[in-house]
Amino acid sequence: MQKYLPLFPLNIVVFPGEKLNLHIFEPRYKQLVHDCIENEGTFGIPAFINNGVGLYGTEIKLLHVEKKYDTGEMDIRTQGLGIFKILEFDRQAPGRLYAGGKVEEVENLEDEDIVTKMKIREKLQELYTALGISSILMDLPENFSSFDVAHHLGLNTEQEYTLLQCNSEALRQEMILQHLEQVLPIVAETEKLKERVKLNGHFKNLTPPNF
Repeated sequence: MQKYLPLFPLNIVVFPGEKLNLHIFEPRYKQLVHDCIENEGTFGIPAFINNGVGLYGTEIKLLHVEKKYDTGEMDIRTQGLGIFKILEFDRQAPGRLYAGGKVEEVENLEDEDIVTKMKIREKLQELYTALGISSILMDLPENFSSFDVAHHLGLNTEQEYTLLQCNSEALRQEMILQHLEQVLPIVAETEKLKERVKLNGHFKNLTPPNF
């Protein structure tokens, strides 16, 4: 399905289902928010990556305006919907200050692999335990998707953008599992290094080897 969306490029990747709080201060984006409120419409956040507006982004629903300032600035709460691909990009939408574009919805294949999913949960547990942030898993829903954990993997923006472009849950799961399997040994070695550094200069209670 194709449609025309107001666009708000940002140097972040927003995933479907993600809740995002934004402070709006530029005149063009104040206008965008006012238009969305008036028309009860949505807008898009394409990733601004490698010094340009990426072709892929996420459609955003305005949940509510949290606060309005005397300057006209606003704090808003939003949520990601589906992923889109930009077909035509306008630096300024017709008659507006903000950008806009003709976009098409990217169909997402719900083809998750339950075995891979279990492995991801196990590897996440290992990673968070190693980093001392295991409490994050408490907020992870039982039926989590790749998008639910995408921001908690230590991926850079380019890697998150690659994940966004993939329209198969099974393929995203494979990408995530591969990343975790690569990063875990590095984290483990870093923790060992930290322990060795801590021991330097301290009295050591060592058991001599038998020989």
